[in-house]
Amino acid sequence: MIKKKIRSFVRSKSWLGIILPVGLILIWQLASNLELINASLLPSPARIWRSLVKQAESGKLAVNILVSLRRVLVGYALGASLGIVIGIITGLSKTATKIVSVLFELIRPIPIIAWVPVLILWTGIGETSKIIVIMIGTFWTVYLNTSDGIRNVDRKYVEVSKIFLKSKKIEITKVMFPAALPGIFTGLRVGVGSAWISVIGAELIAASAGLGFMISYYREMAQPSTMFAGVLVVGVIGFLINVILRRVEKRVLKWNTVK
Repeated sequence: MIKKKIRSFVRSKSWLGIILPVGLILIWQLASNLELINASLLPSPARIWRSLVKQAESGKLAVNILVSLRRVLVGYALGASLGIVIGIITGLSKTATKIVSVLFELIRPIPIIAWVPVLILWTGIGETSKIIVIMIGTFWTVYLNTSDGIRNVDRKYVEVSKIFLKSKKIEITKVMFPAALPGIFTGLRVGVGSAWISVIGAELIAASAGLGFMISYYREMAQPSTMFAGVLVVGVIGFLINVILRRVEKRVLKWNTVK
């Protein structure tokens, strides 16, 4: 069984994606050993790993991960839900699109980080401001992909449903929404990246716990190896969430031939 999995892994050429990061890490470590890199600016991978292990053993890493994950899950769920609902409405109705178009195009270009001080002013430095920032960061990608996905549904599907005298409700739930799912899932996956960027940005500015706070705190404490350990964890968790969403997408969209 194990041999079959190894052969399958080799044949799939998935290992090709590992070559570049592993090669860069080895070059980085070698350059650090030869003192070609200033350790106070960029610690070696070995030092970062030791700091990561130390944080894990102390329990601080787990606490910060759980705090950030909780914020992301709540903000992401709210932002994605809102994005899907409004995306469907605007995708189905040109009137709705016209109503929100000017407001949305004025707000959308505002960087996520610019919302942090505004929301702190309105809601304080508690959890509410951070969750709203994550909601905003998630909303735009999910909304745009959902709206475009609904609009770009092949009109043949809609015409067939009308020929068979299907109701508008069935047309939306059984025809248009499933056809738009590939685009919606793309928005959900991209939204995860936006959610992580949002939570780290918010925690860097105002937080007493979380991965963003960890990065900011150890920068101020002049401990770059621990700071980079926090950056590494952010990247790894974002990668794992993306992998999980891709697997969910494959299960839900078995009928979709586009890879």
